[in-house]
Amino acid sequence: MPPCWTPSGGIVLTYPVCEHKNMLRIRVLHGPNLNLLGTREQSIYGTLSLDALDSAITKLAEELAVTVDLRQSNSEGELVTWIQEARTGYDGIIINPAAYTHTSIAIRDAIAAVGLPTVEVHLSNIHQREEFRHRSYIAGVAIGQISGLGPTGYLLALRGLHDHLTASRRQKKTTAPAPSRRAAKGTR
Repeated sequence: MPPCWTPSGGIVLTYPVCEHKNMLRIRVLHGPNLNLLGTREQSIYGTLSLDALDSAITKLAEELAVTVDLRQSNSEGELVTWIQEARTGYDGIIINPAAYTHTSIAIRDAIAAVGLPTVEVHLSNIHQREEFRHRSYIAGVAIGQISGLGPTGYLLALRGLHDHLTASRRQKKTTAPAPSRRAAKGTR
């Protein structure tokens, strides 16, 4: 794959600028308080910043020839809007809804409505934490959930979603209906 890194604003690099016709497009959404990664409760969430996490995701996306759109918001409504917007132009979603995991029927419904394969990610193991964190409204509409593996969970989600989408594309190509023999021969 040709390099897609292009300087933007002098310092910031954005990936990818070039688009390939069949390149997978995945939206990665970080929920509330994830902008504080690296400084917030390091014993639970680690020392890696959100920028460093996004760089690792971008690097892997480049290796997989995937376009990623990385976004973070503390607002439930903005996350819902971004999920809805992904309906056109994206093949899948990776989301860490953070605290909204346990409270947001709106995010759950948006994911169900767009119908895109979605992987739910959590840096900490939500099932080993407080009881109220054990319930995920998102899990029922996601193709998978990765929890407790820290930043590696995002990379596993990207690999897993990439493999899922690639297999789905392959299956669609092989199960496309063949023209009827009669139509091909020109009879009837």
